[in-house]
Amino acid sequence: MKLLRFGPQGSEKPGLLDKNGNIRDLSSVIDDITPEILAPKSLAKLAKIKVKTLPIVNGHNRIGVPYTGMQKFVGVGLNYTDHAEEIGLDLPEEPILFTKHLSCISGPYDDVVLPKRAKMTDWEVELGFVIGTKAKNVSKKEAMKYVAGYCLVNDISERSFQLEQGGQWVKGKSADTFGPIGPYFVTADEIPKVQRLHLFMELNNEIMQDGNTKNMIFPVAHLVSYISKFFTLLPGDIVCTGTPAGVGAGKKPQIFLKSGDIMRLGIDGLGEQMQKVTREK
Repeated sequence: MKLLRFGPQGSEKPGLLDKNGNIRDLSSVIDDITPEILAPKSLAKLAKIKVKTLPIVNGHNRIGVPYTGMQKFVGVGLNYTDHAEEIGLDLPEEPILFTKHLSCISGPYDDVVLPKRAKMTDWEVELGFVIGTKAKNVSKKEAMKYVAGYCLVNDISERSFQLEQGGQWVKGKSADTFGPIGPYFVTADEIPKVQRLHLFMELNNEIMQDGNTKNMIFPVAHLVSYISKFFTLLPGDIVCTGTPAGVGAGKKPQIFLKSGDIMRLGIDGLGEQMQKVTREK
């Protein structure tokens, strides 16, 4: 299934994308798409719905974040071999973890707003996995059972805040609008080969990133197991798994976002995003 939420910010309704690309209204079935809905039993119940009985949503509707109620937004740094190479860093021996504050989350087509002091804002197309079952100290062998599904994420990063001002990366990762998620949440059964997905990112119609999840240093199962040994992952928690080569900081000369830029990005099976870049007034 492909679950989504549509409507004005703060008043989104639950929906489902049918096989013909139509949005079907789920409001008569569930109030919203929450961590409780992402649990295995709830998803199995939703999967039995006769999609054709749900009303089609007509018109041009804003697409919001595909679910709500997550408690953690975790990032993984330097998790692609080609990305580590492009910025001249050694491959990590263990996953590099950071957090993005939940206030950075925005819809897949909402504007990305550059903070007033931003001067080196970068893009990062990433696969995000979403937890469906509480995960604590899980093994790699069992890890995928805890993943409810996947989302496309743009891990926007202000490099000057992240790298030049000391402290944790969270400062460069958490500005408002720096976490577009969606357009939909795709259940794990629709993505059987998660380590064979193509990712891309375009800036103003020019390809910047063109990668594949097979180049992850630490695959999804490893990350679920590893992270769960440090803190409990709860239903709805999302982990973005790193980005392939092609970020602005790795270009020669470097390229960073400016007002008026248009980003387009996507991952096989997870849809596409598009954002216009503006600047905070």
